[in-house]
Amino acid sequence: MREAAFVKQNKDKWLKFENVLSNNNSIDPNELSDLYIEITDHLSYANTFYKNSNTERYLNQIASQAHQKIYKTKKESKNRLISFFKTEFPLMFYQHHRELLIAFFVFLLFCIAGAYSAATDGDFVRSILGDAYVNMTLDNIENNDPMAVYKQMGEFNMALGITINNIKVALMAFAYGIMFGIGSLFIMMQNGIMLGSFQYFFYEKGLLWESVRTIWIHGTFEISVIIIAGCSGLVLGNGMLFTGTYTRLEAFKRGVINGLKILISTIPFFIVAGLLEGFVTRHTEMPDWLAICIIGGSLAIVIFYYVIYPRQLYKKSQQIQLNELKTD
Repeated sequence: MREAAFVKQNKDKWLKFENVLSNNNSIDPNELSDLYIEITDHLSYANTFYKNSNTERYLNQIASQAHQKIYKTKKESKNRLISFFKTEFPLMFYQHHRELLIAFFVFLLFCIAGAYSAATDGDFVRSILGDAYVNMTLDNIENNDPMAVYKQMGEFNMALGITINNIKVALMAFAYGIMFGIGSLFIMMQNGIMLGSFQYFFYEKGLLWESVRTIWIHGTFEISVIIIAGCSGLVLGNGMLFTGTYTRLEAFKRGVINGLKILISTIPFFIVAGLLEGFVTRHTEMPDWLAICIIGGSLAIVIFYYVIYPRQLYKKSQQIQLNELKTD
């Protein structure tokens, strides 16, 4: 059967299933179970004959929602927070890897633009970072301690202040998504230019490696999750622009909820980044191998949790759904 005919034949059942899922007040368990079995049957058919099609993705999405809805009728787990970070969030985030990729490339593009602008305009760094910061850093360089800025405050106060500031940036990246995602891209542009010009400033002074080995101890988590926060804003914006099979209001709600989940997932990483900046980055005397291990380990954690693990979990959930279908 051609895909268009398959969709036409079953579209009414799928829409009915979505309506049942959306009705939180009066869900007939038997009706939900019967529809779920039928939907997973259709998903299995689509996996076989329409691999990687929009139909397969749509059916997998509503089947996953149904699976979560069915298990929510059971007693809520005492480990709700653990369940969120271990299963619920990664499964949802897999659907938004495209937005993550967009946020990353926009950030990278303007990071390069910031470095280029700093290289071609002598006053650009001062206009971005401010005269006070540049002058202070030049004084630190003359005193043979270019990273002294990370030693000026007490450990706890610096960690707390940096964490709060980073969470504020993340909240802005999410909230600005209300402007159809453009606001979130603006935050990516702003931070990308700042980072690019900042790194070029140290490169120009012959201190690129010194800055990288020091700043990226905390910056790996910090910059990564700012990009992920930008992704949350794009998810919000996409909910307004691309409604799919949902009403505009329902699509917007889903965009807000999924964007907030992405934002919440970044909070532990921001806290760790703040602790690293407050308590670890100041130790510029640490050997290179230790700094590289911290940076490499941080990057590996981010890539695994936000890219590799969601993909693994998604494939596993698909296999579970197919196995459940075979046993019914």
